[in-house]
Amino acid sequence: MAVSAGIFSYPNYFNKGVDFLNNKLSWTLPHFPEKPYILGLDLQGGVSLVFQADLSTSTDKNGDMSRLRDLIERRINPQGVYESTIQIQGQDRLLVELPGVTNIQQAIQVIGQTPYLEFNEQRTADETKVITDKMKEVQDADAKKEDITKIKDWEIAIQALQSPAFAYFKPTELTGKYLKIDGTKLNFDQTTYKPIVELQFDDEGAKLFADITSRNIGKPLAIILDGQAIINTESGIYAPIVNDKITGGKAQITGNMTTDEAKKIVDRLKSGALPVKIGAPISQEAVGPTLGSTSLQKSLTAGLYGLIGVVIFMLVFYRVPGLLASISLVIYIAITLSLFKLIPVTLTLAGIAGFLLSMGMALDANILIFARTHEELNLGKSYSVALKDGLKRAWPSIRDGNFTTILVGIILFILGTSFVKGFAFTLVVSNLIGMFTAIVITNYLLKIFLGSKEPKWLWLWR
Repeated sequence: MAVSAGIFSYPNYFNKGVDFLNNKLSWTLPHFPEKPYILGLDLQGGVSLVFQADLSTSTDKNGDMSRLRDLIERRINPQGVYESTIQIQGQDRLLVELPGVTNIQQAIQVIGQTPYLEFNEQRTADETKVITDKMKEVQDADAKKEDITKIKDWEIAIQALQSPAFAYFKPTELTGKYLKIDGTKLNFDQTTYKPIVELQFDDEGAKLFADITSRNIGKPLAIILDGQAIINTESGIYAPIVNDKITGGKAQITGNMTTDEAKKIVDRLKSGALPVKIGAPISQEAVGPTLGSTSLQKSLTAGLYGLIGVVIFMLVFYRVPGLLASISLVIYIAITLSLFKLIPVTLTLAGIAGFLLSMGMALDANILIFARTHEELNLGKSYSVALKDGLKRAWPSIRDGNFTTILVGIILFILGTSFVKGFAFTLVVSNLIGMFTAIVITNYLLKIFLGSKEPKWLWLWR
């Protein structure tokens, strides 16, 4: 198991040996399967973005943020960025990490392609006048190079300038989060053969749609996608007139659009209509691949020095048991790295730190066993009895020490974000494997010496 795990963790040397034998002896030995490690943003470079969601109209903030995270993840992953990390930060922020992506604008464009769908009802004439007057006031101030932020409610004007429909239509409770993805499809009018986008809402959305249409009979209802009316004409925004209350949760988008435009709308809606709005990222950071490669190399160098240091310490202070513990440590490293590939674990600098920390903790259990066994030998017990009693006395300390570490790791994983989760996960997995190697593998290696002539070698254990 140890040899297989070691080769699986780093198969380069084994496969080079296979190539050498195949060339020299005309054999056809197969290569050992290669599976790459998944590296995080800080190790292979990429883009980190933080978006802030608009939860002002949300009635289920936690649920909407969870749906927002899931839908963006579903949108990003088909692009081939399978190691992407999408996490909720605080109440209304979303962290998006895209390893391997170096173009920030490209990343923002990919995320922005996921639409936010609204069904907006017409404002009153007075409401529209307030907004249009505010727009004119802001435009005049901007033309005079004045500070527009000193104007009261200037944000309303900016929103209206960015989305012309905002001045004439106001949001309703009905948004894309109630949309059934499998009910969104392209169809054609049987008379005119013009394309039609058919929508289907879930049960709650169907009730909202019925309420909205019932109170807007004879009035227009605008369909807004990403802040823009989904259908526009030369004379302005086109909003279909509601002729009667619509039940059943079905709606149609019709108008002057080509088949390709209708297909694009369907595809974008199927990719997931966002439950809440997100604007431009409030924070963005790019990590170059060179910086990531340097960080990885330094981490591996630190790990190598750490391994050499603990092996020297074990050999000097514990002699033969220290040698056996070092063998057990190498096996521990091979098994842990193999699991990181199989699970798979996205390795970050913090995750590697958790793994390197666990290397020392893996030896901690061995040291407890050796110290207890040493005490039993000093009491005059035989090696076999001392080994058995030493393991028995050391186990409560090993159990409690590792249990508390694993417990804290689980709490960090549940409550932490991003790199904290990576550190916590590798710490927990590494601790579990460390307990296994200490209790099973090291103990097995120690039992090899049972039955030997104790006086000839016993001093090496004291």
